[in-house]
Amino acid sequence: MSRYVVFDVETPNTRNDRMSSIGITIIDNDRIVDDFCSLVNPETYFNAFNVRLTGINEYITASAPTFPELWREIQPIMSDGLLVAHNARFDLGVLDKCLTDYGIVWKPYVRYLCTVQMGRRLLPDIKHNLDVMCDYYGIPLDHHRADSDSRACASILLRYIQSGANVRDFIRTYSFVR
Repeated sequence: MSRYVVFDVETPNTRNDRMSSIGITIIDNDRIVDDFCSLVNPETYFNAFNVRLTGINEYITASAPTFPELWREIQPIMSDGLLVAHNARFDLGVLDKCLTDYGIVWKPYVRYLCTVQMGRRLLPDIKHNLDVMCDYYGIPLDHHRADSDSRACASILLRYIQSGANVRDFIRTYSFVR
């Protein structure tokens, strides 16, 4: 593997079926080469918990692109590498629900890495919350900001690779077929 598409999403409410923000960090040949971040107008309600957690609300996202508008821009990026996320099933699940809700057909499945699952096997004696891992490695983090979270996750993945982890041992498949 040489190209990784590391992403993180924030959600407007606990239904976790829409995005309010997405951050994408690209790793190519074992170094971070690009970042992308956008607010997303989720076209749904925000609850107080998520607003407190992320700082994102309906006023901030009112003029942001909707998911289908944004997808036209990020689909080529998301399609060009192995997907990676910290607690990947959550982020992939939100992506899946957005694609489904808007009737967007992408791929039947994607290959991915989860840095939480990797960490549990590589460093079994510590917690694997993103903030804990960033403290452990000395990685800057503005937690629950999609751009900061995706960049932190990318940095954690690079630490795992530099320590000799065989990425192929951790690749999983997520199905978008229902």
